[in-house]
Parts: sequence; C-alpha cells; structure tokens
Amino acid sequence: MTTKRILPLLFLLLSTSLTFAQLKVAQVFGDHMVLQRDKVIMVWGWADKGEKVAITLNGRTVTTKAGPDGKWMTDLPIMPAGGPYQLIIKGKKDQITLNDILIGEVWLLSGQSNMEWKVRSADNAKAEIASANNATIRHFEVAHELAFEPQKDFGKGEWKVASPSTVGDFSAVGYFFARDISQKLGVPIGLIHSSWGGSQIEGWISEKAMKESDVLYYYPQTMARNWDEDAKIQEKKLIKQAYGTDTYNISAVDESAYLKPGYDYSQWKLKANPMGQWVWQGVGGYRGTAYVQRTVDVPAELASAETTLHFGRNTGDLAFYINGKKVFEGTTKEPIQIKLPAGTWQQGPNSLLIKMEPNREPQYFGMGFMGAPSDFSVKGAGNTIPLVDTRWNMMPSWKATRTYDHFMNNVGTTIYNAMIAPLVPYTIAGALWYQGETNAGRAQQYRQSFPLLINSWRQDWGYEFPFLFVQLANYGRNQSSNDGSDWAELREAQAMTLRIPKTGMAVTTDIGNPDDIHPTNKQDVGKRLALSALKVAYGQDVVYSGPTYKDVRFTDGQAILNFDNVGGGLSTKDKYGYLKGFEIAGADRKFYYANARIEGNTVVVSHPQVLTPVAVRYGWSNSPTDANLYNAEGLPASPFRTDTWKGVTEGRKFE
Repeated sequence: MTTKRILPLLFLLLSTSLTFAQLKVAQVFGDHMVLQRDKVIMVWGWADKGEKVAITLNGRTVTTKAGPDGKWMTDLPIMPAGGPYQLIIKGKKDQITLNDILIGEVWLLSGQSNMEWKVRSADNAKAEIASANNATIRHFEVAHELAFEPQKDFGKGEWKVASPSTVGDFSAVGYFFARDISQKLGVPIGLIHSSWGGSQIEGWISEKAMKESDVLYYYPQTMARNWDEDAKIQEKKLIKQAYGTDTYNISAVDESAYLKPGYDYSQWKLKANPMGQWVWQGVGGYRGTAYVQRTVDVPAELASAETTLHFGRNTGDLAFYINGKKVFEGTTKEPIQIKLPAGTWQQGPNSLLIKMEPNREPQYFGMGFMGAPSDFSVKGAGNTIPLVDTRWNMMPSWKATRTYDHFMNNVGTTIYNAMIAPLVPYTIAGALWYQGETNAGRAQQYRQSFPLLINSWRQDWGYEFPFLFVQLANYGRNQSSNDGSDWAELREAQAMTLRIPKTGMAVTTDIGNPDDIHPTNKQDVGKRLALSALKVAYGQDVVYSGPTYKDVRFTDGQAILNFDNVGGGLSTKDKYGYLKGFEIAGADRKFYYANARIEGNTVVVSHPQVLTPVAVRYGWSNSPTDANLYNAEGLPASPFRTDTWKGVTEGRKFE
C-alpha cells in the first residue's frame, strides 16, 4: 500500500473515531450527591447513538440505550435511605464512577434573593458555620444562567458536603430547613439550589406553560428571541412608559430644559423610587444616564438653616440640583451627605433633581441608590423631611450612551430554560420557594401566575410533589389600609395559593426588617418551612401554621372572627396582652385602627366610630410590625382581609 493511499485511510479512521460521543452523565449527578429515597430514581446522560449503557447503584444494575440524539435515560429501583454508595455508569468503552452517594430526601430550592441569601450573612453566622458538621446534608448550587430555549444540561455545578469550610455558601433558608428536617427524620438531605436575586416569577415559568395559561398567554407572542431583539423591545417599552407612546421622537428631546425654572416634570409619566434597584420597578435592564426629580416642601425654619441632604449610597457619577442650581457633582463610595448652606432651599415647594449613572460597585446593582428608607432625607433645624416616601418622576437620558443589561427581569422563561429545565426529571421530595418581592406591584396577576408555576413544574416532573413557600416578610412602611399596600396584596395572593393540594406557607411578617428587604433571621424561616414539610410532605401530626382567617360574623357593632390552625389556642405576644394590627371599616370603606380582644378561639374587633362594620383587615401593611396574633405554639397569624374591595395592584400585568 502506498503512502498516498495510507494517509487518506488513516484520516478516515481518525475522523470516524472523533464522531464517537464520550460517555457523559448530566451535571447534577456527581460525587457526594443525594438521591431520593422511596421513589423511582431517574438518571440520564449522553453517549453514542444506540450505545448500551449500564447503571449500577447499591448492587442494583439497569441497562438502557442512547437514543438517536445520543441521550440515554433510565430509572433505578426504589431504595430506602442509606449510603454511602458508588454510582457506576458503564458504556461500550468508558466508565464513570461517582462516589459518596447518599439516599435520602431531596428538596429543590428556588426564588429570589432571600432564598439565595447565604449562611455566612445570616444571624449568628460565625457560630452557625463553626457548628456545621452535618455530613449528611449536601448542597448543589445552580449557576446563574439565562437562555432563550430550554437547555439540556448545566455547564457547571457540584455537590458539597455541609462542613465549616463549605456551609457559609449554602442557601441559609435551605440549610436551616435541612438541619431541622434531618434531625426530625434521621435521613440525609440533599438541596438543589436554583435561585436568583431580583427575579420575577415570570422568569421561572416555561414558555409552554405561559402559552397554555389564561394569565400569561399573551407574553410569548411578544417575547424576545435574542438579546439584540430584547434591547429593542426594552427601549420601546421604556419610551412608552416615559411618554405614553412608543413612537415619541426622542431625538428631539431638549434635556437642557430640565434645569430651567418652571419646567413641568409632571409630564414625565415614568415613575420610580430612587431607592433600590430599578430593575425591580419596571425599568428593566436600562443602563445609562437618567434623571429623577421630586418636589420637596420645605418649612421656613429649615429654609433659613444649614441642612444636610442624605441620599443613601451610589457609586456611579452623580449630580444634584436644587431649583436648577447644582449643589453636588462627583462619585463617592460613602453614604451621600451633602452639606447645604442656609438659603439653599426656599420656603415652600422646591425641585430636587438628580442626574445619575449606573453603580460601579457592585456593578450588578445597576441603576438606583442603596440604603434603607431612613437613609434618604433632608435634615436641619431639628426637622427631618423623608425623601423616598413617594415615587419620583423619572426620565432616561436619550442623548447619552445607553445599553440594556442581560438581566433576568428582562425576558420571561429565560431563567427556567437555563436553571430549571436541565434538572427535569431529577427525583425530588418537593420544592421550597421564596419569591414575590419583585412581583409585589402585580399581586392580582400573581394570584394566577404563582399557581401556574407550581402546576407547570409538577407537570414537568410528572407527579404532584409538595410545594412549600415563604410569605413576604415585613418591609417598608407600616401604613394603614386607607393608603393601600401592594405587599399586603401579594401576601394575600400567596395565601390564596394554599388552595392547591400539597402546599404549605411559612408566615414571616414578625421576623423581617422594615429597613432591609433581606432580613437576616433565616433560622426561623427554615424552621417554619420544616414544620410545613413535616405536615404536608411527611404526614406528621404537628402544628405547622399560625392562625389563618376562616370567616367573620358582624353583630351588635362588632366583628367576630373565626380561625383555622389555632393549635393550642389564640394568644398575643404583647406583654400587656393587647391585640394589635386590626382595622375595621363600615360601608364608607374608611378604616380605623380597632380594638381587638381574644375570646376563646375567636377575635372580637370593634371601634366606636364604626357602628355598623362590614370589613376587617389584619396586618394590612407593607410592614405590619405591630400585628401580634399568634397561636399557643408561637406561630404568627397570616395577614388577611374580609373584604374584596379593589386593591392598589388591580389591573397591572407583566410587560
């Protein structure tokens, strides 16, 4: 055979061998993983088309073949809790051996930042980490990724064993839940953690589920299919929010007019609270220069005094203008405190305008200011004027360079595609969900979108697994029902979801932080979810919930409320024994803070100015810090209302 003939033949043999697919198992399967006990265990991966694959666990072997696309999938027999074992996967030429495999209870964790919150940032973190020698608790964290189509697998990820060197990076809610469950059940616990701070629920729902729903059916029709298309959609949406039409000629905008006396900022239709990430406020992934403005009413004694303008933190370029005059320009990493001489403010209405750019540290924060509501004010002459108690006028700069970040709030389904789809159908005991802060402005829609998520995930997995969730904690103002509360309405939507079988809710309105959307007491959150799991998932006879509203009877100028889940009886934690947090209204729909007392397993509510009551509300506030109804087991009552009057979030939808 000549060299000329040998070389083409050798090349053909080499190229043919290169077409063989290497035996592979899905990324979620790895050393130290936990597999689900007492259920069929699904295992899958990839090999050559038609290749025979043998999978062995705990002395049990099953075989399967790779399909036309190279994917193989099989189920292992039902097994009790135990281990450690090896999982061995053999192909025609290759073998994969996974070590230290336990069989126990596997829970999927998902949601936004409060689920993502790490043990290292929770209460008593140093002590919790030091004592975390819980080798039967394992944690797999799904990396943040986005995709426009459902993905087959994760690019990375590994199982970690709970120990002082690893647990600091575990989901705090998940870890404290697992610790309680592990102690109660005496079996290994596996946590698959797939969450992302700031995410809206729509990002976690599949396109298929949206198309088949009554609430989000319209969304896939206008959904972007790539990031360039998404940027165009976002800009069009932002222009419409700013001007009421998406055909406005932004090239003709004269931004110098913003500093001229008498300029009418009320024509800016886009509203935002400077505090917090703007991606939570319908502004999407906008990155560029923007203006925010509001009128500040200043009393005479403050106008004639030296003042300090406090405005949280922002690490981007900033300029502050009072009545068109620049009072600050620059960048600072420190809390913003601008000293202003007497006479800077005029008595009466003043225009405060801020020109701002995205934060540099942390860059992910994007547009907005960091801090608590109390960090934003004008102080002087013994007076304090709060500055983030209302939404400000907002306008993007159309003259400056701008981009739209590839952020999870931009496009629905993209988180599901990248961070949930590759998990299906890994066998799980159930799911834990902590999300809703970002959807608080659309609570009416959440009544349908949340059940849609639960039901669609169960359809994906093929069985009705328990789904437990956290009701929003207290955060922000403790306003009255006369003001309305979007967070209270979101809590109501969450509570309504309990109508779905095999669901449970952990109430947290007593352990939040009015000044911080990320309360650090994650131990009690995990403990309350664990109680729900013991009841809902494991059928134990435990008191797993605080009092929940059942019905009301109005008689003799009083409202008599009945409750479910009273446990050992109704109680209050007030040292004087007073019930707080109740409001009552008549047909005029004007609410009054009410007198309330416990009588047996009922609460009697009244007010001298409401002679014929028709409605009662409890804890109906963004931050119901005074609500103090519990059962004897120390679990708080869920906020509720007896009326169905139109709320502040009625009619809002995802766009």
